[in-house]
Amino acid sequence: MNPKPDPAAQTQLRAEGHSQAKGHAEPGEGHDEAEIGAAAAASQDRASSETEECHAPATQAAFPTWRTVHIGSEHAGRRLDVYLAARFAGWSRTEVAKAVQDGLVKSHTGRTLKPSSRLRAHEELHVFIPGLAPDAPPPPLPPVLFEDDRLLVFDKPPGLLVHPSGKTFVYALIGLARAARPGVRLDLVHRLDRETSGVILLTKDLPANRALKAALQTGQVGKEYLALVHGQPEWDTHDLHAPIGSSEASEIRLRQGVRSDGLPAHTTFDLRSRMHAHALLSCRLHTGRTHQIRVHLEHLGHPILGDKLYGQPDATFLEQLDHGSTATVRAATGFPRQALHAWRTELPHPDGHRLVVEAPLPADMQAIVDGATPTWADP
Repeated sequence: MNPKPDPAAQTQLRAEGHSQAKGHAEPGEGHDEAEIGAAAAASQDRASSETEECHAPATQAAFPTWRTVHIGSEHAGRRLDVYLAARFAGWSRTEVAKAVQDGLVKSHTGRTLKPSSRLRAHEELHVFIPGLAPDAPPPPLPPVLFEDDRLLVFDKPPGLLVHPSGKTFVYALIGLARAARPGVRLDLVHRLDRETSGVILLTKDLPANRALKAALQTGQVGKEYLALVHGQPEWDTHDLHAPIGSSEASEIRLRQGVRSDGLPAHTTFDLRSRMHAHALLSCRLHTGRTHQIRVHLEHLGHPILGDKLYGQPDATFLEQLDHGSTATVRAATGFPRQALHAWRTELPHPDGHRLVVEAPLPADMQAIVDGATPTWADP
């Protein structure tokens, strides 16, 4: 049985953020099915001497109220305002300087800080800046599917980021996990899109992390998803080889499409269940291209229910990006999130044996399989 997290540990949360970035890129995401990008691997392999947490007073142990940044020796001597503006994307040096002057950044040493203060090695900065510090209690730790001395596997709920990104603070899986397992080095092996639920792998030591990333790159990790799609396929099984590259017909940078000069992409689809106007498919990845399942299903004429980017005109995604979940977006998509679930992962355990982990279909998708009509209620 996996131990329950200590509630007090929830007061030590990795600083996390997410921004609705302007422009025509998908905000804060981009690696749901394509989880082995070199940049992500490099960032997780780096042993950081600079970490961030969120803390609360003992009387409010369940409600972190500030963000703590631990300064590594490589940043000693840098100006405080320059460092913080560089560290937190979207925050200008002027904004940071004003916050420091207003007393919203403190040192654990008690020294008075000014924008021009020079950082000290191993100093802790307590950041109270609204937007950078949390203003609500953390969500519960997601269900643990498997845990041993080297691995920690969660069933990620939809809507939870796996890793912080952007200007505005939000809680993310990696921070919740590190809070629940203090003293353990936890690193992500791969990522899931914010709206995608299911199996997500973390390691407890660097050799295990490197081994599993290498296994992903060499195709030794078997990954299967479940997707609720529009329409009912005429086939029971479809083995699709369709190269993927940037969509030539879209103004959204991140949008991918099937194109003859794209990178090889191979997905096997199996029909699991039919509903009145939808179907449940299993999707087995043989390659790991960006948005591979979503692109291939759009190509087959069966886009994923709730997808705001694929199976939709650009205008739907752009309205969601600029204005949120408007009535137009809700009517176009019909479901609050893309109905995609990472349900089964088979991997080589770092100790040598094969491991299979499965996550049950989440309640929102199961309800549709059981006969409910997909809805996205008005707010």
